[in-house]
Amino acid sequence: MSSDVLVFVGTYTRGGGDGICPYALDLSSGALTRLPGAGRVENPSFLALAPGGTRLYAVSETESFAGGQSGAVSAFAVDKATGDLQLINQQSSAGRSPCFVSVDATGTSALVANYSSGNVARLPIHADGSLGAASGTGQHQGKSVNPRRQQGPYAHSIYPDPTNRFALAVDLGIDRIITYRLAADGTLPLHEGPPTAVAPGAGPRHFAFHPNGRFGYAITELANTVVAFRYDADAGRLHEIHTISTLPWGWTAESYCAEVQLSPDGRFLYGSNRYHDSLAVFAVDSETGRLSLVEIVPCGVKHPRHFGIDPTGAYLLSAGMESNDIVVFARDAETGRLTPTAHRVELPRPVCVRFLAR
Repeated sequence: MSSDVLVFVGTYTRGGGDGICPYALDLSSGALTRLPGAGRVENPSFLALAPGGTRLYAVSETESFAGGQSGAVSAFAVDKATGDLQLINQQSSAGRSPCFVSVDATGTSALVANYSSGNVARLPIHADGSLGAASGTGQHQGKSVNPRRQQGPYAHSIYPDPTNRFALAVDLGIDRIITYRLAADGTLPLHEGPPTAVAPGAGPRHFAFHPNGRFGYAITELANTVVAFRYDADAGRLHEIHTISTLPWGWTAESYCAEVQLSPDGRFLYGSNRYHDSLAVFAVDSETGRLSLVEIVPCGVKHPRHFGIDPTGAYLLSAGMESNDIVVFARDAETGRLTPTAHRVELPRPVCVRFLAR
């Protein structure tokens, strides 16, 4: 690996952001250096890199595209030497306000969650990296108990599973994780059986599979918890293990979870709390999947909608959507604990952080 890592940051252009901003992270010091250029598309609020790192995909979180009522998904070619991004093409996200994109293990499908319309979509990725029109969709139905935030379905994320046979869609509005099949014909049919339910009003947002493929973790935006699951890869099913809070005992003021990620070795899990503006660190029991709290630390920014852990596990980058900055933490590989460094960069409305080793 090079002495530095590429970092791509998605920003809200409606808040003054430049689009997708490339940086270099110095692995010896934690310093971030802005690189020339940007992927200039509208509101690229979530990013995903394809296997191999030569293609990047971004959702445009909007409700209109090319004269239709949908957001967009953009495909970019990545120059790994310079971090330069060249737009290949764009397609409709097949729904409104897309807020999440992932790429399957073969690099031949992009999976998109459309928040406002409460649906998910699968878009084919061609050999040249370009996107085709959606080849499969899934419309969620229902509501849950929070009258302000759960009056209908709000698809918030979708992930290919470790076997690349299934995709798990997390819906904040209906308190469900819905399993789809990644069918060979490019469609996205529902998997048989009921979806996975979380506690009413919890509002599941994002999800992380453990590197061993046996466990998965959902962070809930409204309940400020992480729900640990055992994953049956043969059946494509989640089985709840336990639930743990991301906030200090006794905290009653407003707070909403956002991102959840595991360290590269799977020993520690991290979750972000907005308004409490902190990062919760948990140790992972490799045999049972259970979590135990290590620490809850100030995240160094305001409204940490997203963060990222670099591929070596040495640094965590905390992105402040409302403070317009990114702060670099050093991560202790043995304890999982975070220590702020002196490194911080300013940029408008950062909302997603992705790394690419080179």
